[in-house]
Amino acid sequence: MLKNIKRYQDRFLKSFDITYRRYLFKEIDFDDKMIAIFGARGVGKTTMLFQYLLDLQKENKEALYISLDYPFLSGMDLIEIVEAFVDSGGEYLLLDEVHRYKDFSSYLKTMYDLFDIKVIFTSSSATSILNAKSDLSRRVTLYNLYGFSFREYLEVNFSMVLESYTLESLLERHTEIAKTIHIDILKEFQIYVKTGYYPFYTQKQSSYLQNLLNTINLTIDLDLTSLGLIEQKYTYKLKKLLEVICESKPFEVNYTKIAALAEISRVKLYDYISYLSDGQMLLLVDEASKGLKKINKPTKIYFNNTNLLHAYCENSEIGTRRETFFANQLSQQYRLHIPKKGDFLVEEKYLFEIGGKNKSFKQIADISNSFVVADDIEVGSENKIPLWLFGFLY
Repeated sequence: MLKNIKRYQDRFLKSFDITYRRYLFKEIDFDDKMIAIFGARGVGKTTMLFQYLLDLQKENKEALYISLDYPFLSGMDLIEIVEAFVDSGGEYLLLDEVHRYKDFSSYLKTMYDLFDIKVIFTSSSATSILNAKSDLSRRVTLYNLYGFSFREYLEVNFSMVLESYTLESLLERHTEIAKTIHIDILKEFQIYVKTGYYPFYTQKQSSYLQNLLNTINLTIDLDLTSLGLIEQKYTYKLKKLLEVICESKPFEVNYTKIAALAEISRVKLYDYISYLSDGQMLLLVDEASKGLKKINKPTKIYFNNTNLLHAYCENSEIGTRRETFFANQLSQQYRLHIPKKGDFLVEEKYLFEIGGKNKSFKQIADISNSFVVADDIEVGSENKIPLWLFGFLY
């Protein structure tokens, strides 16, 4: 069995030629005994495993890559495979798509407890890991891999190295930073918001949106059902829900109307929205409130990123696209809330109003730490910042 697995591994590596390293590589502590990389389909989790596998091979480490959707693994006991690998001198086990293996959390716990081996695995969702009955969550270090930031998109397309910035640094130095970018930034930004978030856009531009829709269907039909979040016979309701949300403005979320149009009860609606959020197809932002009021339904529901919005809602409003980009890029590492004034409150400190190049400070006038985020401008001034620049946060 190990020979078959290694044969597949070598075959994959021969066709693997991606050298660009994502932002997450710098953040992972590979010395941890068990590491989970989760994220949406298509963001590059498998690519990261292959890149790390090549690193280990260069260091002459005994490493093995296994995709848990290998057909020949059906009916095989994963622990027996791991035991054979360890007995042969194995040191690093790289498991891809663990959510496809039944009761995977118990198997991972056993690996952690019984074998002197480091395990790195990928999954489409953190929910089953965090809620695992086997208490796997105490043993594993979780990392969420997001799609390309606008900065990463530019690096790949122009073979350049660009610095990422903290939010605080960007707010203080945005004019200086923007002037260091010497390309047609607004043209590239328009391309990115339509087709630049998922790394597979580099393969074939003409079929990108169709591939993205296929990715969404696989997430719902395979990943969410594998995790036991929804029965196969109800997956069509999730797809219909996405279409209904597409027609609803983020700032006019009417749960009764959405439930009726999607033919879902309100109780199930909240569950389904949560599942789609966990699968990183939706992005939920709560109201800026305290105490018991925080235990409430999300105030705004966005598609997770602008590419998904474009794929599902070709005629979406420009304001929705702008807010979606801003929320997506900041949610990677900052807490967002919906304030009474303005569009977003970040880290309960910074207030942002999103708009076009002529957007004024009228709605957030005289509020400290308030900023206008303007689309269609290359360089800002004072507290008016280009929207595209918020794609440089990771």
